[in-house]
Formats: sequence, structure tokens, C-alpha cells
Amino acid sequence: MTVELLREFFGWCTLINLGLLIWWWLFFVFAHDWTYKLHSKWFNIETDRFDTIHYAGMAIFKLAILMFNLVPYLVLRIVV
Repeated sequence: MTVELLREFFGWCTLINLGLLIWWWLFFVFAHDWTYKLHSKWFNIETDRFDTIHYAGMAIFKLAILMFNLVPYLVLRIVV
């Protein structure tokens, strides 16, 4: 496996994961009521807690993208 292939892999992983994060955020913003109704059928959860869980999930996902995709990509771009 070459460094160029790894660099390309991490670049695409970053873009795909950022796309998923943006999709999650758009879905959460524009379909909030529908998603809450769907999840409240399965779980007894309040709106504030639902929002907190999603906000924390998006934050953790964003940090994971930065740490496991973007940082290795940037390191490979700078070093090689």
C-alpha cells in the first residue's frame, strides 16, 4: 500500500463522513418533529433530552472525523 493510496483513502473518508454529518444535521433541523415523534414511540424521551442526545452525538461524530480521518490525511499531506 502506497502513501498516495493512503492519502487518497483518508481524503475520501473525510469527505464521506462530513457528508453524513451534514446530512444528519439537515435531517435533524428540517425533520425534527417527525424524527422526535418516531423515536418517542419507541422510547419515553422528552424533547430536550432528545435534542441533547443528537447534539452530543453530532459533536462526538465530528471529533471522530477530525481525529481519525482529517488528521491522518493532513499528516500525510504535510510529511510526504
